[in-house]
Amino acid sequence: MEISILLMEQITELFLMILMGYIIVKTGLLKGDDSKVISKIVLYLVIPCVIINAFQVDYTSEKAKELLLVFAASVLLQVILLAAVWGVGKVLKLNEVEMTSIYYSNSGNLIVPLVTFILGKEWVLYGCVFMSVQLVFLWTHGKNTISREGKWDWKKIVFNINMISVFAGVVLFFTRIRLPEIVNQTLSSVGSMIGPASMIVTGMLIAEMNLKSIFENVKVYFISFLRLVVIPVISLMILKISGLVKIHSDGKKLLLIVFLAVITPSASTITQMCQVYGNDSKYASAINVMTTLLSIVTMPLMVLLYQTVM
Repeated sequence: MEISILLMEQITELFLMILMGYIIVKTGLLKGDDSKVISKIVLYLVIPCVIINAFQVDYTSEKAKELLLVFAASVLLQVILLAAVWGVGKVLKLNEVEMTSIYYSNSGNLIVPLVTFILGKEWVLYGCVFMSVQLVFLWTHGKNTISREGKWDWKKIVFNINMISVFAGVVLFFTRIRLPEIVNQTLSSVGSMIGPASMIVTGMLIAEMNLKSIFENVKVYFISFLRLVVIPVISLMILKISGLVKIHSDGKKLLLIVFLAVITPSASTITQMCQVYGNDSKYASAINVMTTLLSIVTMPLMVLLYQTVM
């Protein structure tokens, strides 16, 4: 029950941030298109700061084993879920926005505050492992899908600031190199913008949409069902069958972090990418808002299911 209350509190905070973005556009202070600048700041500055800062922790052999367990679980889920979503997308003829919204979770905005409140700040690192794995998929498969690029430009992928940040964070951790405290504090401060900035962007886009059309769109409810119920249930089955929980004494807690990252609403990064690469950002925002709203109910239920099954 305590976890459920914490989840509801965090999701309510996100909605208040969305409301702020909605208000500044409705009052004429900014235009919906102005959110594109914020999107670029989040994608190319804030997220890299979050990643590098997360890996700035003391190296121990035990921590390395825990990281490898979370990494293995994260990669396993991402690969199998990608195949599942691709198959469903082909059968149901889903478009790029729908498929990426189903597949990519909003772990970047929710996993840090959720893990901090539920398990403690020392466990946030493991949530960032999932974020890092998802970022690799996001800037390869996700970017290619949303931008509708026919071929993969590996040079752009490898030298993308987010990919460089993942590599830098891992290298710094395993080489036990600690950045100066002032640098870490700066990265932490900038990284803390990820939730508010992303949600404000969503609110700004929603302000220029017909809210009635969002709630009357049956397809949005169906996509939300796939994102919030089907994907989490498949993920739980994969984690259960894999037997990874038995590898470590804290296996259940470590895999809970991965599961929390999976059951979050659709990624707000998809909305930002749609803006940057010219896809349907308003539709992506509608899915993001609907999944965020419905997750108030689904996330606590999925955590309860995890505790029962695992």
